[in-house]
Amino acid sequence: MATLVARSYGQSSKTNLATDLARYGSTAVWRGVYYRGEKIGFTVSQTTKTENGFELQEDGRLQMLLLGQDTAARIHTIARVDGSFTLHGFEFSLDPGTGPIEVKGTVDGPSAANMWRLNLAITSGGVTRTETRDLPEAPVVTQNLSRLLADKRLVPGTHHEWTVLDPATLQSAKVSIRIGARTIVRANDTVVPAFRVDMDFRGLQTTSWVTDTGEVVREESPLGLITVREPAERAQGLAVSSRIQADLLQAAAVVPQTTERIDEPRDVRRLKLRLDGAPLSVEDIDGVGQRIDGNVIELTDPRMLEASAADPRAREYLAAEALIESDDPLISAEAEQAVRGAQGDRNRAERLTRYVNGLLDKKPTVSLPSAREVLRTKVGDCNEHTALFVAMARSIGIPARIAVGLVFMHGAFYYHAWPEVYITERPGRGLWLPVDPTLNQFPADTTHLRLARGGLDRQSAILPLIGRLKMTIVELEFVPGTERVIVGRATEQAADGAATLPIDLPRPAASGCRCGSTKNNATTRSTQ
Repeated sequence: MATLVARSYGQSSKTNLATDLARYGSTAVWRGVYYRGEKIGFTVSQTTKTENGFELQEDGRLQMLLLGQDTAARIHTIARVDGSFTLHGFEFSLDPGTGPIEVKGTVDGPSAANMWRLNLAITSGGVTRTETRDLPEAPVVTQNLSRLLADKRLVPGTHHEWTVLDPATLQSAKVSIRIGARTIVRANDTVVPAFRVDMDFRGLQTTSWVTDTGEVVREESPLGLITVREPAERAQGLAVSSRIQADLLQAAAVVPQTTERIDEPRDVRRLKLRLDGAPLSVEDIDGVGQRIDGNVIELTDPRMLEASAADPRAREYLAAEALIESDDPLISAEAEQAVRGAQGDRNRAERLTRYVNGLLDKKPTVSLPSAREVLRTKVGDCNEHTALFVAMARSIGIPARIAVGLVFMHGAFYYHAWPEVYITERPGRGLWLPVDPTLNQFPADTTHLRLARGGLDRQSAILPLIGRLKMTIVELEFVPGTERVIVGRATEQAADGAATLPIDLPRPAASGCRCGSTKNNATTRSTQ
């Protein structure tokens, strides 16, 4: 969700709002941001002539409901381009209110071999990591796409293709653009002639209406997110209620068709389901307790997984990454403290799962989950729990990677992230095991349906599935001896020989990966 919002809309915090907006003059373009008819924010952007070309700036503010909690964030983007709108540098920051993740980049080239060099500096928790990438062509960012189109002239029926650098995932990918007919578009109280522009970026489809000069009048994105040009006063008039009615993550949940109810996900031993409406990646889905046949996926209880011949690629998942800073001394020290006294990979991995669950306050955020930043703030949802776990596991020599997909909670499958950790049982034998520090599960329950593996670049691959995925539960098998909850059965049948338990049973979270309101109320369920 952070990736989708960051790619589409600029944001800004209340504290710095006046300062951020002061840089925008009379030529700035303001847009209101709406979700299913409700206003949830605004953006403002402007293009300024410079000595070497142009500078494109974007700021704004967004506030939305995620899993029952009001969530705000801040995004600021600057793109520096030459006279033909070729990218030469950019600055990007995303701040959910606990501190920003900043990404700066410069582009050099072309070289004698016709290659372009991208120099990146990623700052989180006050520490900057640098890296260099070679690209076969000059990248663009979304802020200058419409200007590039206008520079080449908008001609109905034509197609364009560029390599887009997405600062939210630090990855480059092809964007395919088709120019449609020129029509009259209503923008509040005015009408504007603009071209329809359909864009496909890694399967994520958006539609914009762009004027001859490259101004975006209106844009429609997945999940009902819409931006529309407005006067500055109207755009800034958020009037966000104390409780926004439309919850983005609940709206994205997949409600399965089934003839049998799941009361407790931990009681499911085997689950076979059919997914329709979107293409599936066999490489990502197959393995580690999952088996795919066409569009039918069978999931097996991870507690039944057994060690096999060692995975020769497991050690690849020990290296530090841009936002998985396993080489950071603070992360290493925290991990050593978490597993102190535990022997063997399995025991250490379980100790780490429980530790991360208890360490973080459970709060949905719109952020780029840097492990270093998560350790500093100790706040987050499933992405933050997963990033910190993976970094900590790698820092103590246990291979770990990120899985993203769906998990069953309260009648629906919610989009979720969790780690997979490699357990060495003995020399030459081991297994990958899904665990869930967000839900305090070791191993994770059977309803964890993995759709992709990897960092933010791979997580964004599931965005095209949102709103399109349809699920049917084909077979459902429970652990032997499972007692099903029967609503309406005579109370005396359930009460024979049983007294009322003198304890308060824990109440589950409202939905998704919100596991409670504080780090101290997590409930441990024995899986042995």
